[in-house]
Amino acid sequence: MNIQTFIFNPFRENTYIVSDATGEAVIIDAGCLTNNEKQAVKNYIDQHKLVLKRLLNTHLHIDHQFGNRFIYGIYHISPEACKEDEFFITTMLENARLFGIDLREEPPAIGSYIIDNQEIKFGDTTLKALHVPGHSPGSMAFYSAKDGVVFTGDVLFSGTIGATHFEKGDHDLLIRSIWEKLMVLPDETIVYSGHGQPTTIGKEKKFNPYLV
Repeated sequence: MNIQTFIFNPFRENTYIVSDATGEAVIIDAGCLTNNEKQAVKNYIDQHKLVLKRLLNTHLHIDHQFGNRFIYGIYHISPEACKEDEFFITTMLENARLFGIDLREEPPAIGSYIIDNQEIKFGDTTLKALHVPGHSPGSMAFYSAKDGVVFTGDVLFSGTIGATHFEKGDHDLLIRSIWEKLMVLPDETIVYSGHGQPTTIGKEKKFNPYLV
């Protein structure tokens, strides 16, 4: 598995392009906002001759779906996300304006819904979808047992956890989700979060102040 990380938009969101030896790839959380950020995604895909197969969203807060319209327009791939987060699409433009970001185009609709324990396949890779609500009602993580990695969106970070003051956030549910779905993964599993640097399940289990 090859993982390319881009840090995009004013929220410094991590956008991941994940590919394997077949050349097939997925994007996890297309946060590209500016023309330069969008071009960086396209350049990487072109330069590495990747075939983009899927556009996955860990959740649908604005900073994680800024680039969905661009990806849909260029590659004709609709975003995949949990149905529980679908309502964020309807408030995307309004919420962006609250942060001083002037978006003109509506984000694309969800093309297919991701459910708990779903297998998401591309190339020789299989990601298992894990429903981890709390930061948002539809937060999903994507886990590869073969490669020992999990993409957690804004559920779990190095040394902290996701905020729960957003609409339909739930702190107690978030803690329970983390313990039931993420802390049961092998300690050596590398955690790729929606913001910040990678960490491991074992490190967070031992040192994360919200979990000890």
